[in-house]
Amino acid sequence: MSTYIPTFIFVALACEAKPLIAHYALKKQAEHSIFEIYQREALVLVVTGVGKTSMAAAVAYTLALYAKAPLPVCINIGIAGHQHSALGEMYAAHKITDQDTQKHFYPQLPFSNKFCPSLSLTTVSQVQQHYAEDTLYDMEAAAFFETASRFSSSELIVCLKVISDNADAGTSQINSKQVSTWITAQLQTIDRLLHLTQQARTGIPDVADQDFNYWTAHIHCTVNEKLQLKQLLQRWHTLSTAAALTLPVQEIKSARQLLMLLEQHLSALPIKV
Repeated sequence: MSTYIPTFIFVALACEAKPLIAHYALKKQAEHSIFEIYQREALVLVVTGVGKTSMAAAVAYTLALYAKAPLPVCINIGIAGHQHSALGEMYAAHKITDQDTQKHFYPQLPFSNKFCPSLSLTTVSQVQQHYAEDTLYDMEAAAFFETASRFSSSELIVCLKVISDNADAGTSQINSKQVSTWITAQLQTIDRLLHLTQQARTGIPDVADQDFNYWTAHIHCTVNEKLQLKQLLQRWHTLSTAAALTLPVQEIKSARQLLMLLEQHLSALPIKV
């Protein structure tokens, strides 16, 4: 695995983190007390806690903390339920639905089903006891994807879910030791998927210098605003397939206005399904 691509792994539970920490020889970062953060070179793992609120807070906090990492690779690894899939099997999510808000998100997976099969995923607020649809069930993925997409591009944001419960083996039978064992059994595949996603990151060209230099030369930007500008321009270049960015140059008087317009242009881009 490359050590030069900024890569962030987010897990809800300590038992999900344990085999990953050992496998990648990560060290706990003692200076961070809000969340448990482990790191080795450019690979960072965060234990977020259970639920959408905890996941969203951890992703936003971590990616702001490491704000100098443009378009990072973001991976959510955790357990999920499914009606009939075997315990320990792993899937990537190709569609994520927030059951509470009915928002839908569409990760652009940078690998094919031959490397990892994919399923739709539904994020719920309460533990799911019934498996009425052919979908994965978890409690964090929608918040993870929605928050991470503010910092990176959809093809660099991946949710990997290991089956922990199904119609024959309910959530009451899940234990932390077994979760760690399931994650350990998938480490080779996780390695491959991380590598493929990092390869996708290296294929994304950086923003042309003249674009960034033009705006920072004509509008005063704070250090944080420059970082936001860089990230937004990179996202535009990636998601728009390098289409020309048309902005009302004469009307833009502040960095805040520029960033807001870029956000609006990005939001208006069609979603690739």
